Amino acid sequence: MKKFTSFILIFLFFVCSVHAQEADKVDFKYNGVYTAWGQFQNDFTLGKSDYEEHYFVQMFRLNLQFLYGKNLKAVTRFDLGQGWWGVDNVDATGPANGGTGLFDNKDTHYLLHVDQAYLWFNITDWSTSFNVGRFNWSLGNKLVVDNNYDGISAKLNFSKSSLSLGFAKLSEGAGLSDFEGDLNSNLDANLFLASYKTELNATNLEAYGLYYNDASTDDNLAYLIDGLDFNRPKFTPQVTSLTILGLAGKTKVGKIDLSYEANYLMGKDDIENTTHEGINNVNGNTDAFKYDINNGNLSGYNIYLKMNYAVSDAVTVGLVGGLGSGDDDPTDGDGNVNKLRTSGFFYMTEIWEDSIMPDEEGITPQGLGAPNVRAYRELENTTAAQINASFKITKKLKLFTSFTYLTATQPIYAISNGAVDLNTSASDLGWELDFKADYSIMPKLGFSFRGGYFSPGTAAQYLINGAEGNGTDTWDAAPWELKSVITYKF
Repeated sequence: MKKFTSFILIFLFFVCSVHAQEADKVDFKYNGVYTAWGQFQNDFTLGKSDYEEHYFVQMFRLNLQFLYGKNLKAVTRFDLGQGWWGVDNVDATGPANGGTGLFDNKDTHYLLHVDQAYLWFNITDWSTSFNVGRFNWSLGNKLVVDNNYDGISAKLNFSKSSLSLGFAKLSEGAGLSDFEGDLNSNLDANLFLASYKTELNATNLEAYGLYYNDASTDDNLAYLIDGLDFNRPKFTPQVTSLTILGLAGKTKVGKIDLSYEANYLMGKDDIENTTHEGINNVNGNTDAFKYDINNGNLSGYNIYLKMNYAVSDAVTVGLVGGLGSGDDDPTDGDGNVNKLRTSGFFYMTEIWEDSIMPDEEGITPQGLGAPNVRAYRELENTTAAQINASFKITKKLKLFTSFTYLTATQPIYAISNGAVDLNTSASDLGWELDFKADYSIMPKLGFSFRGGYFSPGTAAQYLINGAEGNGTDTWDAAPWELKSVITYKF
C-alpha cells in the first residue's frame, strides 16, 4: 500500500508538471464517493436457521480521468478502502467461507482493486467516440445487462440520437489458446451489442440488441453460470448462447414521469444435464438442485413500468409494475432466462429484490437474492405491483415508503424426498413494506435510514428452503432489515 501511495503521488506530480508545460491540453479530473453501511438483517432464511447478521461495511471509490484536450482521455476507477469492519486487512486468499474469502474472493479488505480502466477518444471528423478497455456495459433499466467487461465500443453521434456498437470478451476460456481439443474449454465467451438512443419531444428511447456466445461448453461447463463465484437460484440453466432484443424509455408529461422497458430473450443450453446436481459456486460442495433440466432451448421476457405523479412540490405518489417470465417445469421443456448478467443496481424493494449484489461490485450481501439465500433477482419469475409515496418534509429531509405485492409468474414447485414435486406448487411470493429517510447533513454529505419487512408466501418458502425435507413450507418467519448509510460524494 505504501508503494502504491508513493506511485500515486509521483504520478500526480508528473501530471501537474506536464500540466504546467501544456496547460491548454493536459488536464486531470477526479471524483468519488465514500459510503459506510450499517446492516441489521434478520430471518433471511425464513427461520430455518438462526440468522442475525449485524455488521458494518465501507467503500471508498475514486474515479480518475487523465485528459489531453477535449477528445482524448484515460479513465480508471479504484476501490481504495473497501472492507468489512472487524475483518483484518489481509488479501482474500483464505477459504471461501472464511473471513479472508469474503466478497467473491475480491481483494476488498482495504487494499486496492481496479474496477474499470479504459481509453476514450473522439474522432470529430467521424462524429464517433470509442471506448477501449474495461468499462461498464449496461442497457435500459439494467434488467438484462449491467456489468464491467473488457472490450471495445464505438458511439456514432447524430443530432438527437446515437448508435453504439460493441464487442466484449466475457471469458477467455481455460487459457490463452483457442485450440479445439476433445474438450473445448479453451474457447471463449463473447458478447456483441448494439444500442440506438433517440430523443422524441418529451421522450428518450433506447432500442437495443445483443448476442452472446460461449464456445467452451464441451466439458459440460458454461461460463454462465459455472464460471461465476456466486450462486443463482435453484434450477438455473447454463447459457450457451443468448439473444436479447429490447425497448426502453423515459417520458415526462406534465407532472407525470414514466420509465418503462420490454425485452425478449432467446437462446440455447447445449449442455444436456440428466440430473439437477452440480457444484456449489461458493463452497465447492455438491448442490443437489443447481441446474435446470431442459430441451436445450431458452426463452424469457421482462416487462417493467414505473410512474411518478407530482401531487405537489412536497408530495409524489408512484406506481411500479413488473412482470418477468418463469419456468413452468424445471424437469423438462424450454428453460427460462431473464438476463445475461447484472450487478443488481435495479431497485424495486429493500428485501425481496435488493440493490447492489456482493458478487459483482464486491459490496456487502443485501437482499434475499444474495448467494447465501438464493431467491430471485430483478424480475426473474416475478410479477410485482407496488404503490409508493415520497414526502419532502424540509429542504434537508425526505421520506419514502412503499407497499409491494409479489407473486410468481410461473408456479414454484415443492421438493419432496430429494426430487421436484410436480404435483405440489405455489405462486404466492408474499408482500413487502419498505421505508427510507434521507437527510442532508451538509452539501455532498448525506445520511439515510431505511428498512423493510417481508411477509413470505408459500412460493417464497419453496424457493428459498425447498431443498430439504417433505415439509418445504415449514419455515415461514418474516425477514426484516434496518440499514443506516452515510455517503459523501465529491
